Amino acid sequence: MHEITLCQQALELIEKQAHQHQAKRVTGVWLRVGAFSCVESSALQFCFELVCRETVAEGCALHLDEQQAECWCQDCKAYVELVTHRVRRCPQCGGANLNIVADDGLHITRLEIEQE
Repeated sequence: MHEITLCQQALELIEKQAHQHQAKRVTGVWLRVGAFSCVESSALQFCFELVCRETVAEGCALHLDEQQAECWCQDCKAYVELVTHRVRRCPQCGGANLNIVADDGLHITRLEIEQE
């Protein structure tokens, strides 16, 4: 389960930002989950709540924005969505000449804080 490690790393960044902005507490966190990140949303939610205990982010609302598996097909010149990251063929033309647009990471896109 790599979700716990991702949450720990995210919390480090969150705490750093909270400290820089003299936050009393963090009330909301928005994360963008890449389509090819292999992150399970329910596991991420559970791990996030776990690592945030007794920190400035305890009890904050977690908002997940899950990216679609979007690619650009060079063959049919269209944006397409893959059903799974394991199949790398265009669902429209069957071509294999795809440029992946979707991300494979986890990004903090927004923080909501209460200042002292």
